[in-house]
Amino acid sequence: MPVRWGEMDALRHVNNAAYFRFFEEARVRLLLALGLGPGGARNWVLAHASCDFLKPLLYPADIVVGLKLLRVGRSSAEFDCWVADAKDPAVRHARGRNVLVCVDSATGQSIPWPDTDRQALLRFFSV
Repeated sequence: MPVRWGEMDALRHVNNAAYFRFFEEARVRLLLALGLGPGGARNWVLAHASCDFLKPLLYPADIVVGLKLLRVGRSSAEFDCWVADAKDPAVRHARGRNVLVCVDSATGQSIPWPDTDRQALLRFFSV
């Protein structure tokens, strides 16, 4: 993904809030790739997000955002996520943790996710 002009601060550093948007974009792309996008009887909501800023990322840049499945629970999934400059993807500029929870669209309450969803996620990450 390209870093946009508005995602930097006065020092050309990518702003800390932008990293959460990068992680969000990666989660959305993952869910869409699995056919688990928004709408329908259930949705995925973000229950936890954290980020450690490891090394400043300077504008302009193209980035790589990675996700690794850490844990699959009854109604949740936990991911390790990171951001790297596409020119040097081995160097991580930020690392975070995200937890998604499956919820009933009508009630907003946590629900066990269907086995088909769980299996699609496990297959995608080859866990």
